[in-house]
Amino acid sequence: MKKLTFCMLLLVAYSTYAQVKLEGVVKDSIGAPLELANVIAINKDTQKLDAYGITNSDGRYKLSVEKNTDYKIQVSYIGTKTAQVELKTTDVDIIKDFTLYYDNALDEIELVYEMPVSVKGDTIVYNADSFTSGTERKLGDVLNKLPGVEVNDDGEIEVEGKTVGKVMVEGKDFFDGDSKLATKNIPANAVDKVEVLKNFSEVGQLSGVTNNQDNIAINIKLKEGKKNFWFGNITGGAGSSEDNTLYLAQPKLFYYSPEYSINLIGDLNNIGEIAFSRRDYFNFTGGFRSPSRSSGTNIDLGSNNLGFLTLQNNRAKDINTKFGAANFSYSPKKTLDLSGFAIFSSSRTQLQENRAVRYTNPDLGIPDELTESNTLQRSDLAMFKFSTKYKPNTNNQLDYDVLARTSKESQDQLFLSSVNGNINEFENAKPYSINQNLNYYYTLDNTNIFALEVQHLLQDEDPFYNAFLEDKANYDDVASEVGFDEMQLAYDIAQEKRVKSNQVDAKLDYWNILSKKSDLNYTLGTIYSRQDFDSNIFQYLDDDTVFEPTPDFNDGLATNDIGYTFSDVYLGLHYRLRSGIFTFTPGVSGHAYSAKNTQFNEKYTDNFFRLLPDFNMRMQLKNSEQIIFNYRMQTRFTDVNQLARGLVMNNYRSFFSGNPELESALSHNLNLSYFSFNMFNYTNVRARLSYTKTIDRIRTRSQFVPGGVVRVSTPFNSDLADESASANASVDKTIGKFRGTLSGNVSYNKFNQFVNGESSINENYAQNYRARVRTNFREAPNFELGYRYSIQDNDQGASRTKFFTKAPSIEFDALIFNSFTFKTNYSYNNFSDEDKTLNTFEFWDASLSYRKNKDSKWEYEVKGTNLLNTKTQNTSSSNNISVSVTEYYIQPRYLTFRIRYEL
Repeated sequence: MKKLTFCMLLLVAYSTYAQVKLEGVVKDSIGAPLELANVIAINKDTQKLDAYGITNSDGRYKLSVEKNTDYKIQVSYIGTKTAQVELKTTDVDIIKDFTLYYDNALDEIELVYEMPVSVKGDTIVYNADSFTSGTERKLGDVLNKLPGVEVNDDGEIEVEGKTVGKVMVEGKDFFDGDSKLATKNIPANAVDKVEVLKNFSEVGQLSGVTNNQDNIAINIKLKEGKKNFWFGNITGGAGSSEDNTLYLAQPKLFYYSPEYSINLIGDLNNIGEIAFSRRDYFNFTGGFRSPSRSSGTNIDLGSNNLGFLTLQNNRAKDINTKFGAANFSYSPKKTLDLSGFAIFSSSRTQLQENRAVRYTNPDLGIPDELTESNTLQRSDLAMFKFSTKYKPNTNNQLDYDVLARTSKESQDQLFLSSVNGNINEFENAKPYSINQNLNYYYTLDNTNIFALEVQHLLQDEDPFYNAFLEDKANYDDVASEVGFDEMQLAYDIAQEKRVKSNQVDAKLDYWNILSKKSDLNYTLGTIYSRQDFDSNIFQYLDDDTVFEPTPDFNDGLATNDIGYTFSDVYLGLHYRLRSGIFTFTPGVSGHAYSAKNTQFNEKYTDNFFRLLPDFNMRMQLKNSEQIIFNYRMQTRFTDVNQLARGLVMNNYRSFFSGNPELESALSHNLNLSYFSFNMFNYTNVRARLSYTKTIDRIRTRSQFVPGGVVRVSTPFNSDLADESASANASVDKTIGKFRGTLSGNVSYNKFNQFVNGESSINENYAQNYRARVRTNFREAPNFELGYRYSIQDNDQGASRTKFFTKAPSIEFDALIFNSFTFKTNYSYNNFSDEDKTLNTFEFWDASLSYRKNKDSKWEYEVKGTNLLNTKTQNTSSSNNISVSVTEYYIQPRYLTFRIRYEL
């Protein structure tokens, strides 16, 4: 690894030494500098584009070109005649200025090459072929080679450090703009242009009265041969491993025309290539955004999903997945758009983990615990959406959306604890939800705009939990407290729970435009939610009857039947003022809150009024350089789970009793951000500072059963403030064909914990640093060198742990003889504490594919994953009561042969 890295760095140094700089200034006929003029250098011998650049606000450009080479330099700008000169480079840098003359006549100079990058107002257009080398297969491969564009580890697209909110193809939403599905499935050879739409607004009528500087969308322009024709690819494969016969089937078909579009994606495999994970499913918003997202009220309906173990980097001991998705859009006439999608995902996953757990304070008599678990997860997930948009004219727009979700999941777990012995756990759930959205936008005239947004959510969750504890003696103390029947061969305990949620979120906005630089925004809104919560704990007895326990604590309550209603009626006022490079938006909202819950024939009410200020300041230093400051005060309300007085069994080791008198928490949120993207020297800088202080935050008191790890927790409003702070920054710089990135993130969290009647301060420090160097040669192999270093420091008062992860990596791809594509990636991970290395593990994947030429329909590929046959990897985690280290088993070495057919 060290020798290979040294060779790569030598290549970087040699390539840089072999080039000289060509720079200068581009002006118009009266001597004014021209910003965003295009400059390209064409090698006269090869007739290929060697370098390109865009002028900055001073009209300056800078290119890196080869020494001792003849070049044709072309300079163009909208509305002017293209200038062209020929020059020969030596080993000395060259300064060359250009003057362009305005002329509406046809340009006599033929532009042999399209500009790799061009800027048109708020739109940056990338010509995909200018950056690709022939090894790209998916949209994500193309985007990673564009200056200022990045596909992060979560599959999200980032432009100039900001997350892209929507992906479109030929102006039509791709699965409601989901970036992960787009980057993994749209074929690279179909992409002609990538349009980055900055200051993007979903509703054109609101573009002038809302802050859209952080809103970025991407539109993919298809190549001519892909329009009005079906395109895509179908991949099939097979292979073998130590235990299984492997299979793979991945059809991806697309059709785009001006009137309608169809996208079909399928994926069936047992090799661990996850097309759509559970995390993707639950994070998939379907384009829905809460109308009250900026109101200052944060109401949480909670999550009653199963306690599924999560996959580490989408790896597990065994993974079988089935995925199918269909998306359509249809415009029967110019004023009406119809669209929708259906997504289905099914997976069967086996996980194996070994975990070492250290609890918060050894002096409290809580033992350390070693656990082993083998888990089988079954997950069937589905979602459907239908949308309509009716826009009869520029002053009216009506939108309606409906999104339905349903799932069927279960988890079987064989669990061995050094404290509680053998436990068999089973969970299942069949929840569903229906979300509807109605928006109407009306422009009365140039100074008066109205917007109505209404959203309704109906949700039903029914998680079931069952635990069978074989080693009865280890659980007798807990059973006695909870009230289980102790005269059984083992403890077979279970819980049924049902949570129904119904929420309406609506607001009416009115904008009064006072001038070109100022406007007023009045908001009248409301949130109303109703949650019904039922639960009961019971025990299966040896004679097949069911026993309902009565606890010796919690007033003997082990069931729940609670109704919880929440309402917020608010009125907001915001004033926006533009002054020079500054935009100020101060605001305030007044809220009348009412929270009520009824249980066990008692009613608890919390009514109050609160003013919530907020402030936004933007300093636009340049077109792509800005500083943003935000302050927001928020009122945070809990969900029904925290209020239920009856005992709830989260699992066999964790019981919970709610507090019906809980009050809301108040938080102060501040963040300062800096963004800069310099098209002149392709330098992308971003930084962010955040701080949050929460008052009256809901915390839990945990009481452990003496000598064990089973606990009972109860929530309360803490008088002690919790604080969190974070800082992150990154610098991305492109020099010629080389691109370097440095990034870092530091976070601090301070909160108060209460265990066995004693309070302590818990402080967590996390540091993550990353460095990368990568190349973008069009006719030479490309590589990426990376290094990641992280520190996880957990101070829980009486105990402190510190873990370190060091992870160098390398990726390499090459197009050989214009027919073979070789790709490989390798990473090494060292996981340690302050005293010693706890584990090292490494991953190596490689593939070799063949297609006769870039236009060939057939491609053949041999791919190997986990070639070093690594068995496990390690992670660390922490919560308010413990710190743990987990050894996680993963899939073995897989070798597959694949055939891909391009339509």
